[in-house]
Amino acid sequence: MVNNIQPGVILEGEIFPEPIRVLLAQPLGANLRVGGHGLRTRQYHERLLTPEQIGRLRILPAEAPFDGNAARFRLGIEAARLGLAYEYDPYFSLSIARVDPLPHQLEAVYHYILPLPRIRFLLADDAGAGKTIMAGLLLKELKLRGLVSRTLIVTPANLMFQWQRELRDRFRERFDIVRGVDLKHAYGVNPWQDKPQVITSVDFAKREDVLESLRRTTWDLIIVDEAHRMSASDPEHKTERYRLGELLSQRTHHLLLLTGTPHKGDPENFCIFLQLLDRDVYADVRSLEEAMRRNHAPFYLRRTKEALVTFP
Repeated sequence: MVNNIQPGVILEGEIFPEPIRVLLAQPLGANLRVGGHGLRTRQYHERLLTPEQIGRLRILPAEAPFDGNAARFRLGIEAARLGLAYEYDPYFSLSIARVDPLPHQLEAVYHYILPLPRIRFLLADDAGAGKTIMAGLLLKELKLRGLVSRTLIVTPANLMFQWQRELRDRFRERFDIVRGVDLKHAYGVNPWQDKPQVITSVDFAKREDVLESLRRTTWDLIIVDEAHRMSASDPEHKTERYRLGELLSQRTHHLLLLTGTPHKGDPENFCIFLQLLDRDVYADVRSLEEAMRRNHAPFYLRRTKEALVTFP
């Protein structure tokens, strides 16, 4: 055992505060004087070790051997490949999702939304365009890039189970539904914080006691379905749903609003609604009119069914 301790080997054991790479190994009678640099702190550690203490040490060779588990090595290489695959395959999530997306869905996710450095986007295609699929593709791509781990989906109560089912069946993403009974029984804990992927209803989340618990959480991505329900007539008369939208906008990095009816023909009302995405960009109606004049709104996409029948 003593003969195996030579300069260059690594020693692990309770005798040293951290693994060390041996620099000094000097016999002193039956004992051994050992010194080396810590692998974590780079500090020098030196001990006089008895034969009993040496027997409790784990000795690792100076050079790593290539006799490890080949199956585990292959698994690690595959994990590294998947972590970088999106850089070489711009549609990588399609290969691991059970969907056959249409061209307009790919255009929305990969051309308009995903290139944004910080996603604050209103997707307002006509009803039936498959906004759930587009949201699922976006979620999957962001997760594969390591940009999203905590996601909240806010939707009307009658659509919660539909969202849960489609995300599980099509994208293999498991979401927990949080309702009033969950908050009532969550004594001393915050159910929003304990679950990484959550679906809840807009009318439940707008309650004052629920808003209080939401204020203590943060999310990487929030998706709001039927988002037009959060609109407000003017800044002085904000609805409870609009106040919920303001809170959600502050508690997340990425925000995606989905609706088939984005406005009622009132530019001021629509401008207030868009302020949920970015209060500075759409600070007044003039900025919205300027975007319409240029036919370029980086945070907003609206396409009718007639525009979705051909390839973009």
